Amino acid sequence: MNTTFHSTRGSSANLTSRQAIRQGLAGDGGLFVTDDLGKQQVDVSALVGKSYQDMALTVLGVLLPDFRASELDECVRAAYDSQWLDSAITPLKPLGDDYILELFNGPTSAFKDVALQILPQFMARTATAGTATNEKVMVLTATSGDTGKAALAGFADTGGTGITVFYPEGKVSEIQRLQMTTQTGSNVNVCAVKGNFDDAQTAVKRIFGDKDLAAKLEENNSVSLSSANSINVGRLVPQVVYYFSAYTQLIERGAIKVGDEVEFVVPTGNFGDILAGYYAKKLGLPVGRLTVASDRNNVLFDFLTTGAYNRERPFYQTTSPSMDILVSSNLERMLYYMSDGDTKLIGSLMSDLQSKGSFTIPDSLLERIRGLFSCGWADEDQVSQAITDCWNANRYVIDPHTACGYHVLTQMPQETAMPRVLLSTASPYKFPRVVGKALGLDTTGTDFDCMDRLCEATGTTAPKNLRGLEHATERFTDVISIDEMPDYVSNVSERL
Repeated sequence: MNTTFHSTRGSSANLTSRQAIRQGLAGDGGLFVTDDLGKQQVDVSALVGKSYQDMALTVLGVLLPDFRASELDECVRAAYDSQWLDSAITPLKPLGDDYILELFNGPTSAFKDVALQILPQFMARTATAGTATNEKVMVLTATSGDTGKAALAGFADTGGTGITVFYPEGKVSEIQRLQMTTQTGSNVNVCAVKGNFDDAQTAVKRIFGDKDLAAKLEENNSVSLSSANSINVGRLVPQVVYYFSAYTQLIERGAIKVGDEVEFVVPTGNFGDILAGYYAKKLGLPVGRLTVASDRNNVLFDFLTTGAYNRERPFYQTTSPSMDILVSSNLERMLYYMSDGDTKLIGSLMSDLQSKGSFTIPDSLLERIRGLFSCGWADEDQVSQAITDCWNANRYVIDPHTACGYHVLTQMPQETAMPRVLLSTASPYKFPRVVGKALGLDTTGTDFDCMDRLCEATGTTAPKNLRGLEHATERFTDVISIDEMPDYVSNVSERL
C-alpha cells in the first residue's frame, strides 16, 4: 500500500512516513496523519504467543509501510533489547480484579522509553536519496517531565543528530530534573525555561514554523529541525504496540478470548498515550472503551464532558507534573479522524484555540467521541489517597500519574464484565517524596533518602538508573526566558 501522510489542517502535501518523521510537524502547524489508517487490519490471533519484538514488527509494518521489513527489524532489535528490565518490555500484572500494564521498565523508567528508544532508529533511516551527506537533524523537544530524559537517552551520541530539550524551571520533580541535567553525550543540550510546559511547547511549535530560522540553520549549518514530542508520528506509532501486547497477555493468561473487548484507563496530559489506543482500535484491536484520566489540570475532562476546549484557565502545579498540560496537542489527531478527515473544521478549531484560547466542537462530533472515550480526574488529595489505597489493597506501589488513573478506575461503575487495564506510566521512584508521603513514610532529607525508605517499607527496589543519580555530575544549568529559545536553538545548532 502506498501510504502517504498529510497535515490535519490540509490534505495537499503528501509525504512518506520517513519524510513525516524527519519533518516532525507539518508546515501549517498541523500534525501528520494518514487516511490509510485502518484500511489494513492486524490479525490479533496471529500475535498470541509472540514476543514483544515480533509483535512490534507486525504492527509497525502496517503503520510505517515504506520502511523495509529488514529496516524495521534492525530498529526493533536495537530499541527493545537488554536495556529493558523485563523481557516482556511492557508486562501485564493483576491488580485486584483489574490489570496494570507496566510501561516503565525502560532505561529512563517512564513509558516514553517505548517510543523514544526506537524513534532515533527511525530518524537515522529517514535520509532520502540525494540528501546532502553532511545534513544533520536537530531534535527539538519541550518536556513536562519524562519525554526529555527519554529523548536524551535515545538520541545521545546518535550520528547525524543533535537533541535540545527545554523543561519548565521548578515544575518537574527533582529526580526528573537530575535525569536531564546529568545526561551524557556530545550532541545533547538541556535548558530550563521560565514558564510552564504549555509555554515551552508553544514556543517550540513557533520555532518549527519560523521559516527565517529554518533557512538560517540550513544555510549556515546544514541543520534541519525535527521533534521527539508525540506531535511526531514516529513517536506516536510505537506506542500502539503495547495495546496489542496487553491484549495478547490477557489471552495468554486466560482472562479473555480473541474478539472480547477490553477497556483501557490511561493517565494522559498531551493525549498521545491514549491516542495510541485509538490507533490500535482502528487496526482491529477489540478496544471497548478508552478512559482519559486527568489530574487537577482537567482540561480534557471538561472537553470530553462539554465539547468545549478552553485553555484560558488556571494552571496548577501538581504532584503529577508530566500531566500538567493545558494544550493537549494530540487531541488534534483524534478530532481529525473522528470528524472523518474534515481538515477545514480542524483548521478552524485550531485557529480558534490560538486566537481565542478556546474552541467548541459540534454536538454530533462530541456524541461520536463520547461513544468511545470516557473521562475522570483526581485532585491532589485523591492522588495521594489512590497511592495509599493501591498499596493497601494490592501491595503494589504506583507513581502519582498512575494514581490519577487508579482513582478514576476505582470510581468507575463497572457496567459490564469487560476486563479493565490501567496503564502505569512511570516508576514510583521518579517521585519518591510524593509516594513516600502518601504511604506515611518519613520524607525528610533528599529524594534519595526517600527512595531508600520507600525500598525498605515496600520491599521493592529502586531502578539503578534513578538511584545512581545521587552522585552523577550535573552538566546543564542554563535557565532562559521563553523569548530566548530561538537564539538558544540557533547557538546549539552551530555547535552541532
